[in-house]
Amino acid sequence: MGWGELSSSPCNLCPRECGAGRKDGQTGYCLSDNRIFVARAALHMWEEPCISGEAGSGTVFFSGCNLRCVYCQNYQIAAGKKGRQVSVKELAEIFLMLQAQGAANINLVTPDHYIDQIVRAVLEAKDMGLLIPVVYNGSGYEKREVIRNLAGIVDIFLTDFKYMDGELAEKYSKAPDYPAVAKGALAEMVRIAGSAAFDEKGMMQKGIIVRHLLLPGHKKNAKEVIRYLYETYQDKIYISIMNQYTPFVKTGADSGFKELRRKVTRREYESVTDYAIDLGVRNAFIQEGDTARESFVPEFDLNFHV
Repeated sequence: MGWGELSSSPCNLCPRECGAGRKDGQTGYCLSDNRIFVARAALHMWEEPCISGEAGSGTVFFSGCNLRCVYCQNYQIAAGKKGRQVSVKELAEIFLMLQAQGAANINLVTPDHYIDQIVRAVLEAKDMGLLIPVVYNGSGYEKREVIRNLAGIVDIFLTDFKYMDGELAEKYSKAPDYPAVAKGALAEMVRIAGSAAFDEKGMMQKGIIVRHLLLPGHKKNAKEVIRYLYETYQDKIYISIMNQYTPFVKTGADSGFKELRRKVTRREYESVTDYAIDLGVRNAFIQEGDTARESFVPEFDLNFHV
């Protein structure tokens, strides 16, 4: 299946298959039509060390999202309320300007719903001299056939694996099929990207990093995710266990999600990381220090720092 079929109208690009006529100006579940909106483009220092390095990752944050978790730290742009419209050509030029600034890679953050336009922009940028790796930084809630079409376009998958519990996925993301969808998408990522490769500075050139954000009170889900990832892929992938959960307005006193009103405790996080180590996980990233540091939440000021 090619991009023409995947991005047809009514839209069937993501697992929601909401049927929106995005090419006719309707917005889908992702809160986006066919126009590209970017909320931020800048060097970003707070990804995993082999992604940001000393130079920074050339991150491009796209507005809208097909998952829209209740605890999303980027909820301002996930709701499609922030963003500047750009054309495919302008997006390609943004990629090249980030490369000129010394970016270690081009980091596409929440790209799912614009992926056909993004692919065109990447190809155009490569024709104009883009040489650094392209990172697909998504939620894990992607169709397997969409990932399959990224072969030769994306070098690194920096993907989430949020839930092994379908009920939890329904509660927080309205996506009870998330575990099955994420498993299929990840299998395709591994097939495309293969084993990790690094340059002489330790920067990843190709491979897969799977992120799991520990939610307060949900150690069991985290451990089930880690066990599945390790038992299925062993050292073919890197696992990033994140402690940066940040309570926001959407998880406040009136939200109905009282369990999400606090940060993750040190004891909770250590319980999960100790489990991973005991399981045999060696290719892993573990965050040190306080949870939910301010630096993890970018300022979506619409001023592109390129």
